Amino acid sequence: MVALSEDETLLSRLFQYRFTTGRGLKGHSFGNLFLTAMTHLTGDFGHAVKLSAEVLNVLGRIYPATAANSILEATLADGSKIRGETRISRSKSRIERVELHPRKPKPLAETLEAIATADLITMGPGSLFTSVIPNLLVDGISRAIANSPALKAYFVNIMSQPGETDQFRASDHVAAILRHAGRANQRSLLDVCVVNARPVGGKIADRYRAHDARPVENDLDNLKALGLRVISTDLLRMSGTRAKERIRHDPSVIGAVVVELAQKGRRARKS
Repeated sequence: MVALSEDETLLSRLFQYRFTTGRGLKGHSFGNLFLTAMTHLTGDFGHAVKLSAEVLNVLGRIYPATAANSILEATLADGSKIRGETRISRSKSRIERVELHPRKPKPLAETLEAIATADLITMGPGSLFTSVIPNLLVDGISRAIANSPALKAYFVNIMSQPGETDQFRASDHVAAILRHAGRANQRSLLDVCVVNARPVGGKIADRYRAHDARPVENDLDNLKALGLRVISTDLLRMSGTRAKERIRHDPSVIGAVVVELAQKGRRARKS
């Protein structure tokens, strides 16, 4: 909703704000509380998202993968299991797989329809195991994407995420997505992989490395062996002050790539 809002800068600051004090409020984000309040008012999460988008003057339509109350669980390399997005993202052990509880929650009909009629379907950038993959675990979503005539693209993260994708190459990200989507959906789930071509070095790389985050290796041959077309371009953008610079994807570059792919997807649908 923030990304599609007309006033993205202000809303981004507001919705990502976490309360630092207050009994019952400390640690919670305003955005989550806002959606929770709207859900309680309407009695339906999907309707709450729709109304919230209207309140925030969002340009576009937003469809949740599911309106079910689901909990994310990760199985780690050591065999242990942990639940909850925050706890999973803080894991120090390699994540083997994630799943939803209850299993295979029902998707929204509007979401399946949007997937079926799309020109382009994108995944990422974002946390692999706690943001991208969970959507594919909703019953019917992976199958709907695989069956859609749309062009399908995955935007690989620029940096690894400590506790989630340590030592993951670009192809490891893709392999995890395909593995969670299920064998029947793997062949048609992705067509294109978009990776950052600009090297990350210097003091900012050192600072990220101190927190166990490193540039994702673009193993292009392995990506092509998976049957993917690879787009390699400069996606890197620095944000924040020099002392606290952060590595981000450049939204203008991503936007240009998305528009080009969407145009190709539309031409393919009409041919």
